[in-house]
Amino acid sequence: MEIRGETFPDPVGRAPVAAPGRPAARPALRPQPYEGTWRFTAPVRESSVPQARHAVRDLIRRRGAPVPDDLLYGLLLIVSELVTNAVRHAALLSTEIGVEVSIGGGWVRIGVEDGHPYRPSALAADPAQEHTGGRGLLLVKATVAEAGGSCEVQRTASGGKVVRAALPLPPLPAR
Repeated sequence: MEIRGETFPDPVGRAPVAAPGRPAARPALRPQPYEGTWRFTAPVRESSVPQARHAVRDLIRRRGAPVPDDLLYGLLLIVSELVTNAVRHAALLSTEIGVEVSIGGGWVRIGVEDGHPYRPSALAADPAQEHTGGRGLLLVKATVAEAGGSCEVQRTASGGKVVRAALPLPPLPAR
């Protein structure tokens, strides 16, 4: 497998980060074992799309995060679309992409970073152009909206961009 990376657990006591437009969750008394932030890199090539998707799925399962199947499928769709966009549109200016997964504070967040400076835009769907693509970001936006999450694009210090999506986790059952 070509994906490279390490795990970087969130420090204990860090204030929870809210998704844009959402209030921050109440701080947990103690971090859950599944909470943390993990980052890996992958080369900018098509084989990285399924590898990134499988790496995110395996990470979430290994950590025992309370991500229901329907939310996991949506998250993996988002990963696939964002990595595909980075591979297709940023290859001239990036040799690798970064994928970051963060779980905690009632949210699961995914970010895909590349070295291309142009911000992606969701293209209007045109039924006559079905075979040419262009619907990935619309699919991401619809998946995020259905889950009650948020999506944003930010410029990186190196001149590239990172596309982030945040999806709320369902409340944990009372103990």
